[in-house]
Amino acid sequence: MSAKDKFHEAVKKGLQKEQWLITHDPLRVDFGEKDEVRIDLGAEKLLGAERGGEKIAVEIKSFLNDSALFDFHTALGQFLNYRLALKENDSKRILYLAVPISAYESFFQRDLPKASIKEYQVKLIVYDPIDEVIVKWIEQLIN
Repeated sequence: MSAKDKFHEAVKKGLQKEQWLITHDPLRVDFGEKDEVRIDLGAEKLLGAERGGEKIAVEIKSFLNDSALFDFHTALGQFLNYRLALKENDSKRILYLAVPISAYESFFQRDLPKASIKEYQVKLIVYDPIDEVIVKWIEQLIN
């Protein structure tokens, strides 16, 4: 079992405050015969009886190490592999990378992370680990 991120519970509570039902903690996704990935959270939000529900998967990162760039390389690699596994096994589920507001306001404003997020179409959830709330959802980076 992989270790939960330091801010796992803060993101989970933030999603629940926005009426998301946590369905998996963690979300296990098989890939091929021998590989399994574990994405931190699976959740769904009911949108209405006729329309069904929206399903997401969330990989949570804290960005607390000395090198934000190293943390980003790890997070991006996981994100891309997890998205590939979801494409094969749960294609309706949308994958998000959850990052703390402090990292978003500093590191994620730099050129390399911005270009990578745009190039690889990484969807972000920005969270406040102290107030345990979701600050913003970013579907597409413009600049």
